[in-house]
Amino acid sequence: MPAKLLIVEDQADIRRLIRWALEEDDYEIREAANGSVGLDQILSWQPDMVLLDMMMPGGIDGLELCRQVRASPGTGKTIIVMLTAKAASADQEAARAAGADYFLPKPFSPAKLSGLLHALLKHRQDR
Repeated sequence: MPAKLLIVEDQADIRRLIRWALEEDDYEIREAANGSVGLDQILSWQPDMVLLDMMMPGGIDGLELCRQVRASPGTGKTIIVMLTAKAASADQEAARAAGADYFLPKPFSPAKLSGLLHALLKHRQDR
């Protein structure tokens, strides 16, 4: 059974790039263009992993969405990878404080993303 992966990213070209980078891997992928839709999909679909853009316009940015997912019953084991063009240590700390499992600065290579997701899933299964 493929792992369920949700991409929450406001830029359509980045969502396409991520989907392309993972097309050889065994994932069932869905997308959300903003935090509100992302939260709805997380609560209803219960993905195994969420790739979450840190900076999104609108009411719910990546940090707030991450906090809400961590606070919601039933989503505590969801793996959250925070994606951002802001790679300062303060941004990494903010992502960790919000509950992100991993912080991946943009731009990233498709191979790095694929390897990271495989490692995070394996680690979760080994626990």
